[in-house]
Amino acid sequence: MTDAVKRGRPGYDRRGLLDAAVTVFNESGYDATSVAALAARLGLSKAALYHHFSSKEEILETALGDALDGLEGVLRQARAVAAGDRLAEVLQGAVRVLIEQLPAVTLLLRVRGNSDVERRALDRRRAFDQDVAAIVQAAQAEGAVRDDVDASVATRLLFGMVNSLVEWYRPTGPEGAEALARDVLTIALDGLRTR
Repeated sequence: MTDAVKRGRPGYDRRGLLDAAVTVFNESGYDATSVAALAARLGLSKAALYHHFSSKEEILETALGDALDGLEGVLRQARAVAAGDRLAEVLQGAVRVLIEQLPAVTLLLRVRGNSDVERRALDRRRAFDQDVAAIVQAAQAEGAVRDDVDASVATRLLFGMVNSLVEWYRPTGPEGAEALARDVLTIALDGLRTR
C-alpha cells in the first residue's frame, strides 16, 4: 500500500498527518509536544498516529529530511549551472524550497541538537553551509563577487536573510516565490558584486 492510499482515522494519510504534526511542532515546540498531546490535537488516538509513524522522532526525522533533501537538491541542480551563476542559483533555489516547504524548513531552523535526529539534521545543515561557502569562495576567485568578505561570513549573512523569511513570509501575501527569490538576489548580490 502506498502512503497516499494508506489512511488512518479520521482520514489522515501519512503526508497529511506529517503536515499537521509539523504545524503542531512549530506552534508548541517539538520538545514540548508529547505523542498524547499530538494525537489529541489531531483528533486521533495514539494507535492511529502509530499506524503511520513508529514514533514522534520518526515524524521529526521525516519532516527534517524533507527540508534538507530540498536544500541538498538545490546544490545538485546548481552543479549544472555555469560557475559564475552558481551562487545566484543556490540562493534562488533555497528561497523556493523555503516557500514550498515553509513548515518543514521552519522546524529545521528551530532544532537545537537535543536528540540524535536533531544532531544528524544539524550535521547535514552544516555540510550544506560548507558547500555554499565553497561556492562563494569560487565566485570570489573568479571575481564575480567581492573577496574582501570571508566566504563563511558571507554565507551566514546570505542565509540569515533567506532563513529570516520563515518569520515573516506568508504564502497568502502579495509576493510569490519567484518574485521573492529575485528580491533576495537583488539585495544579496548587488551588495556583494564587484564594481
